[in-house]
Amino acid sequence: MSEIKVNNIQSLSGTNGPVISGTVEMNSTGAMSLPRGDTTYRGGRGRGLFMGGYVSPAQLNTIDYITIATLGNAKDFGDLTQVRSQAASFASSTRGLAAGGYSAPTYVNTIDYVTISSTGNAFDFGDMTFVHGGGIGGSNDTRGVFGGGTPASPYAGTDKLDYVNIASKGNASSFGSLTLARRNIAAFSSTTRVLFGGGTPGVSPNPTVNIIDYVTISTIGNAEDFGDLSATKRLMAGCSSNIRGLFGGGNPNTNVIEYVTIASLGDSIDFGDLTITRFETASLSSNVRGIWSGGSPSGTTATTIDYVTIASTGNAADFGDSTDSRVALFGCSDSHGGLG
Repeated sequence: MSEIKVNNIQSLSGTNGPVISGTVEMNSTGAMSLPRGDTTYRGGRGRGLFMGGYVSPAQLNTIDYITIATLGNAKDFGDLTQVRSQAASFASSTRGLAAGGYSAPTYVNTIDYVTISSTGNAFDFGDMTFVHGGGIGGSNDTRGVFGGGTPASPYAGTDKLDYVNIASKGNASSFGSLTLARRNIAAFSSTTRVLFGGGTPGVSPNPTVNIIDYVTISTIGNAEDFGDLSATKRLMAGCSSNIRGLFGGGNPNTNVIEYVTIASLGDSIDFGDLTITRFETASLSSNVRGIWSGGSPSGTTATTIDYVTIASTGNAADFGDSTDSRVALFGCSDSHGGLG
């Protein structure tokens, strides 16, 4: 028999309780109610962050947060260590990271991190192996893989990929290469794979591609071909459950959402439409919902936040509003598809 006479038990890290073996009995003068339903809806996890971006005439260091399972407007979380747009972002169940980006007048290799369950300003994590902006990233609960983008003027794309171990701090290491050097890519992840879609490889006249490639997170090596998007696009945003990944928006200006099954190979399939046309947008997800915020719909900027249920298909619905109207922002969450 196990007997417990304490108010609360946690591991040393504060992330979980003990494993109790044997029969457990409880004597109480009150009633005990066990939690029900998916953990995404029970608190503790299910928070999304939108970071950085650009509102004319300058970049921002703003971090906003939302509770993904609810509806409502974004709230202030804190600030990045520097103003920046076009960074690569990804997260474990506890930490959110932002790597690289454009901090006027230059591109940077700085990696920031925050503890997602709290609020407050970001801290320095380390540096990328290269300077970039317009890249993207994905992760599982252990490792983040990120890259692509452009290292500097004249804005030609790069195929470089880096990785970090999210629980530690330190500089990134080289992971491998994309199948094609490009910038303005979208990405999402399962527990085993990161997929990279679209982008633009050239300088002028800025052609776009429909390539989808993927890497296996636990390995080190070059990306492989996954399939194709329905059209050539750049400046989309991607999000996922652990089964299905979604690409939404993009330029040429579109409100299209399309999806793939991450564990397979193949071309994307139509999912539905965002509530507005948007590009230079950001996305994040739980294992249930995909969320898009910000971006530029046909020459203006958007405060609208959209959401969809990832397991279904159909058009997005209104979630709420961001704290300001910005483009080239980036997002992550503590409950995305890469975390199971």
